[in-house]
Amino acid sequence: MAKLNEFIKNETVFVISLILAIISCFFVKPSIDYLNYINWDTIILLFVIMLIVEILKNLSIFEILVRKLIIKIRNTRGMVSLLVFMVFFSSIFITNDVSLIIFIPFTILALKKVGRSDLAIITVALQTIAANVGCMLLPIGAPHNIVMFTVSGISFQSFFLLLLPYVIASLAFITLTLTFMPKESIVLPKMNKVEFDASNFIKRVFLGVDYYLLLTFISLFILIGNLENIPFFNLLFKKWIMGNEVLWGVIASQVISNVPAAMLLSGFSTNYKAIIIGINIGGFGTLIASMANLISYKILVREHDEFKTRYLIVFTVLNVVLLMILLGVNVFTS
Repeated sequence: MAKLNEFIKNETVFVISLILAIISCFFVKPSIDYLNYINWDTIILLFVIMLIVEILKNLSIFEILVRKLIIKIRNTRGMVSLLVFMVFFSSIFITNDVSLIIFIPFTILALKKVGRSDLAIITVALQTIAANVGCMLLPIGAPHNIVMFTVSGISFQSFFLLLLPYVIASLAFITLTLTFMPKESIVLPKMNKVEFDASNFIKRVFLGVDYYLLLTFISLFILIGNLENIPFFNLLFKKWIMGNEVLWGVIASQVISNVPAAMLLSGFSTNYKAIIIGINIGGFGTLIASMANLISYKILVREHDEFKTRYLIVFTVLNVVLLMILLGVNVFTS
């Protein structure tokens, strides 16, 4: 029972998605048509990206780069800024979730070594925002964007230009917030050298892939496919969503996170550009608006449980302010 509870706790989104998919099967008779619900292009692309990310992670490429840069930093503001922007740049290529998984433990360690663990709260909060901003630049930066990229058929260039105003506004917000960081001298002790472990490299790469995420996608595709075939839900969701995709993208993300929100909205509307905007700016706000938000929170409180309440306050305030700014950008650019 303890193992089951731990599994449910760690894979909550998958468990909920699977249960909802099974329930929907009672309303739409299971058949071979279920296979047509699943966007296999999305599943394959996500799997390939996760393999590439695992290769980069096991090679410690980004961590080695950060260590080389951080030894040149001489004050707290510079250190926090470097840690935040490294997450931003890495999340463009290795997804927001993985970027946080790699860099937040390193951030906590680095701040502890210079005796400034008190800065972990604001640093991790800004790193989480930076990860959600960086993943907007390319359609491969986050699972929700991979979904929309494959469903919509939008080009890389169009995707980039569509979200560019929101990226610029978010970077301005991050930069402004960083100016309030204390600028105090630090001396960073020498860290242990990062060593590459060649043993079982291929095995570690394949074992590192998040297969439950793939199963979550499949469950959600089946759920949404069934909802589309239930007349009541089909008419209801179309009535709510069509014409209000940005707003519902934001609202749905706050409640069920932006990955399920992307899949839900794209099943009932073809205004893909509006959905892309809604689910991306919807990743800011509540702790569950993006899986990346939950990842950073769990890593931080595992090391510093005493920061739990203060982190939630700082994180929520920063995210709500940025969300309001981005909604304003949407009104201005519409």
